[in-house]
Amino acid sequence: MSTSSRHLVANARDRIRNMSVAEVAEALETGAVTLVDLREPDEVQREGAIPDAVQAPRGMLEFWADPAGPYHRAEFDPLVRTILYCASGGRSALAAQTLQELGYTDVSHLDGGLAAWKDQGRPVTFQTPPSPPGDREDP
Repeated sequence: MSTSSRHLVANARDRIRNMSVAEVAEALETGAVTLVDLREPDEVQREGAIPDAVQAPRGMLEFWADPAGPYHRAEFDPLVRTILYCASGGRSALAAQTLQELGYTDVSHLDGGLAAWKDQGRPVTFQTPPSPPGDREDP
């Protein structure tokens, strides 16, 4: 019997901690937390990002977050509180469940994602994309 992505997300939400915008904002204010933006680079460029979020496209998360893997990145530590977010909360719910399976002990996600964050008037930052190589001036 097959399932649907909606069912997978609902099951993940039942197994993880779902944080409200206010809870995420408070966690960011109080300190030691790694906030991870799972959206694709074009989404980040178009919609902005929560300040100080680590950019990790969903397709790379498991590889970058696995301390035993060859692609591990220092920003990911299974012992540090980790909060994930995406556009609306589906990818981050699935990813939070996956990080739990990788041994992350304090992982959660922003329920409603960046959309909920922005709806509540929270800040986002935009990065200027790099200029194509031919458009740079020589020093």
